[in-house]
Amino acid sequence: MGQSYSFPESPAEHSPREISTSRRFSFKQVAIVSSLNDEDSEFHGEVTQGRDYTSDLPDELLASIFHFLGAGDRKRSSLVCRRWLRVDGQSRHRLSFNAQAGLLPFLPALFARFDSVTKLALRCDRKSISLDDDALVLISIRCRNLTRLKLRGCREITDLGMTAFAQNCKGLKKLSCGSCLFGAKAMNAVFEHCPALEELSVKRLRGVHDGSEPIGDKIASSSLKSITLREILNGQCFGPLIVGSKNLKTLKLIRCLGDWDTVLEKLENGNRSLIEVHLERLQVTDLGLSAISKCSNLEVLHIVKAPECSNFGLICVAENCKMLRKLHIDGWRTNRIGDEGLIAIAKECPNIQELVLIGVNPTSSSLTAIASNCQKLERLALCGSGSFGDAEFACIAEKCVALKKLCIKGCPISDVGLEMLAWGCPSLAKIKVKKCRGVSGEVAEWLRERRGSLTVNWDAGEIGSMDASGYAGGAVQSAVEFPVDHVAVAIAPASSNTPMALFRTKFGFFSGRSFVPCTFGRWSVNQSSSSANL
Repeated sequence: MGQSYSFPESPAEHSPREISTSRRFSFKQVAIVSSLNDEDSEFHGEVTQGRDYTSDLPDELLASIFHFLGAGDRKRSSLVCRRWLRVDGQSRHRLSFNAQAGLLPFLPALFARFDSVTKLALRCDRKSISLDDDALVLISIRCRNLTRLKLRGCREITDLGMTAFAQNCKGLKKLSCGSCLFGAKAMNAVFEHCPALEELSVKRLRGVHDGSEPIGDKIASSSLKSITLREILNGQCFGPLIVGSKNLKTLKLIRCLGDWDTVLEKLENGNRSLIEVHLERLQVTDLGLSAISKCSNLEVLHIVKAPECSNFGLICVAENCKMLRKLHIDGWRTNRIGDEGLIAIAKECPNIQELVLIGVNPTSSSLTAIASNCQKLERLALCGSGSFGDAEFACIAEKCVALKKLCIKGCPISDVGLEMLAWGCPSLAKIKVKKCRGVSGEVAEWLRERRGSLTVNWDAGEIGSMDASGYAGGAVQSAVEFPVDHVAVAIAPASSNTPMALFRTKFGFFSGRSFVPCTFGRWSVNQSSSSANL
């Protein structure tokens, strides 16, 4: 269940509270006898003092009960008796280590107890020395059934260690690595020895740089379904892998340097299995969008801060990707995507259910087309749009009959526009209005009273920068980590088309983050098609 757990310590090391709590579970120390009246209960059996009634439960049922406990309760429960300690260890399938070098001597004992681990996370902070190749090889020998591995900040692991790991863990299905120093050789070894790999997530992999060998070249991956590349200096090395993965369903390219048009154009006639594409802060133009449009079964498309993408590329997508359901566009206020592209989407993609427009300036003409033709539209967000006023809002309120969730942020609407929701959008369940100076708290409260079933979130804060990075599809999991000396284990921009403006947008990909998300993240966390964390 991914819960937290620490290695058992001696009783003297426990706090009084922990000792007291542990004794509550000790049936030999405390006899728990319920006072039952014959009139109130049909139970007339005798309770034997000192007997452990959980001994009648099979191990499988006891393990299932443990899975419902919180992290702290599960740790304390494992100290009740040897059987509970054994069952707890055997039922743990997910571990998270503070992967500092000092953990190495304790690995044999840890994996002797937790011998059923299939999901492992190794994290090390920047200031510490991480586990090295020897530790990774030892882990691969002890955990041959490992299916998921996450590496964060493990800078001492090299190509040799990853190669040995891949040879021992051939059943690996998901690999996520970030801020590591191994490179293309390690990646190729994984694809060669782990034919069942389905998901790959790579972030800031320092060993992949100019001059690196191609990744996935001549290694056809029929099982790979998801590829996520973030902040890679030479992400084009993964080009052969992207092109060769014929069953790829999800492709996310985020803040990766280089020309990506050349990679996307190699998709030839398109990957018919590809259903989700994210392009964020990339050097990609309409040529890349035109290549993506050949993936006729595409359902989800994110175009975020790609200043060289225009209406032309979006029209290509609209004309060829008739199955499109979710479209997120962050135009970065370059005005290169507008009514023309949105009207094409409205005409050609009637299955649109979710539309997010940030830094885009649609007018009544495009919004009318969307509201009239996209009858399945359920979630709509407009952020930082200078053209979205009361007239445009009226169009949404009148014609979007299936709309359930609406987010308006930093737009020039007023109380007059918001009042139209009192009679429009009959299916609307939730609306967020943020940083819209023309909207007052009085009308928001009036709308709550008028439509009792409608959830209204109103915030008149200062207008800040808009960003699409907050449209996260998965929930963030957290694990408690402990210092190594405790042998800790945790289970689990302004609108302009001038050359100077385009220059700023091209070279602003890796600028500091000042994100103010306005999202559907909490609304659609269960609808994400990509996998969550390890």
